[in-house]
Amino acid sequence: MPYANPEEIAIDRRRLQAAYALLDHLTTGPDAAIPGAAIAVGRHGRLVEPRFFGRQGPQDGAEPIRRDSCFLLASITKPVTYLAAMLLVERGLLNLTDHVTDYIPDFGAHHKDQTLVLHLFTHTSGLPDMLANNIELRREHAPLARFVECTIHDTVPMFVAGTNVSYQSMGTLMVAEIVRRITGRPLAEFLEQELFGPLGLASTSLGSGRIDPARFVSLRLPADSADGDYHWNSPYWRQLGSPWGGLFSTPDDFAAICQLMLAGGKLGDTRIVSPATVERMTNNRLDELPDLPEPLRRTQPWGLGWRLNHPAAPDSFGDLVSRETYGHWGATGTMCWIDPLRQAFCLVFTSTPLGPIARKAGAAVECGGGGNDVRPANRRCPCRAIWPRNRAYWCGRRPRRFFGRWSPAAATESAWAAISPELAVTFSKLPPPVL
Repeated sequence: MPYANPEEIAIDRRRLQAAYALLDHLTTGPDAAIPGAAIAVGRHGRLVEPRFFGRQGPQDGAEPIRRDSCFLLASITKPVTYLAAMLLVERGLLNLTDHVTDYIPDFGAHHKDQTLVLHLFTHTSGLPDMLANNIELRREHAPLARFVECTIHDTVPMFVAGTNVSYQSMGTLMVAEIVRRITGRPLAEFLEQELFGPLGLASTSLGSGRIDPARFVSLRLPADSADGDYHWNSPYWRQLGSPWGGLFSTPDDFAAICQLMLAGGKLGDTRIVSPATVERMTNNRLDELPDLPEPLRRTQPWGLGWRLNHPAAPDSFGDLVSRETYGHWGATGTMCWIDPLRQAFCLVFTSTPLGPIARKAGAAVECGGGGNDVRPANRRCPCRAIWPRNRAYWCGRRPRRFFGRWSPAAATESAWAAISPELAVTFSKLPPPVL
């Protein structure tokens, strides 16, 4: 994307500087809260040059962060996976109202036969966020096919599909498997050929792919996982290319995907999907589920893979972000939001995971993986398979609370204030974008 000065795209430079100052503060010093970070904002088809902060990793002596650094985006991978599936919807090869068993016949095990493809896209399938044997599979360096097999044959849904909302990474895995079975290509290959290649995103890959390992920003790992060989920084995880959390990218590259969405599925002269597909992906699809309680449809809105803003909730994209905004979080300390009303987007990538955090009081686990899920500490929440703890903790799905103070939303609040038309006096003078 072409670069622009903030004033050229009606962004308040002073307020944007507040976001830069916050990230600079949090990445400076030997005890920095965040080893490395980057932020980028764009508007009307142009991008303020991304800013990078801190170091390439948490280890002593890590080099300063590189301008071409690649971040593990974690769950920001999900909307990209769903975008790949929507290409098949446009081509008449996939229908959202079909049963999953139409594409994966064995999926009907354990009463999953009534699950629709739409349920996989909207976190209403009843599938878990992580498999019960997730840690065991990672320790064995299991291929993706093993995760697929366990999800199909061993997983018992937590509720009848379409009657509740619960964040489900394994639902995203099933969408990737549907793409593989329809096209005969693994999702990583399909994305490279159908999305990243046509858009010229040479620094984006599902899994480490062809990217120089020296460019990867290493994550600060929880103490209880740092000694294994299956964590986020391990060659195994980087090469696995999980459809729910294995995307690597740079701020420049992912800004292009944000702009693709803002421009109705087109970037420059390259059209990937139609405006109708973008509209379907970024409006509340929970309204189409008649058995879903009305409060959930209203307060926990999901598009097709994209999380819609829900300002009253602690895991929203920020107190100042408009209701029309959509985006996603990643447990590695990443987030992005896209506002079609103001033709703007912001992304923040960091190297400090969002959780877990031990709570000082109370014997409950707040798990944003299920939206409103509250579980006793001795119960297993879907995320516990990743971050096992022996006491109550805050799940990483409550991202605005980690460290008690910092989250990516803190920086994007400042970025949003810089973009807000009330603070950008030239906003009304700009012509509408050309789609």
